[in-house]
Amino acid sequence: MSQPENLSASPAESSAHPTSTAPANDVPVVPLAHSSGSRVSGKAWKVPKSATVRSHLPDGVKTKKWEERMEKTKKEQAIKKLQQELKQEKADEIKRRREITLERRKALEERRRVEEAKAKVRP
Repeated sequence: MSQPENLSASPAESSAHPTSTAPANDVPVVPLAHSSGSRVSGKAWKVPKSATVRSHLPDGVKTKKWEERMEKTKKEQAIKKLQQELKQEKADEIKRRREITLERRKALEERRRVEEAKAKVRP
């Protein structure tokens, strides 16, 4: 009968189990296979997937500088402001003409009413 190795060892060495607390250097390191190089499933005809590009920005936004875009935005805002002012002036002019026309109609109606009142008084 052969004796195990840990029985012949000293009491300090006997407490350590030779397989459970082995240093990391004794364990052989197996490199992991990269999945991008070859397919594990064997489907070599399948195209490897890649991340979706979700940046659908126009080329002008990608290439232009921030200052240029801000200048363009300021010009557009100035143009919009000017257009709004012109529209407001046009609306004010139309409103003024309507008021003048209504005043004339009221004055005409008042004159007609006064004439009818005079006609009734003088029969």
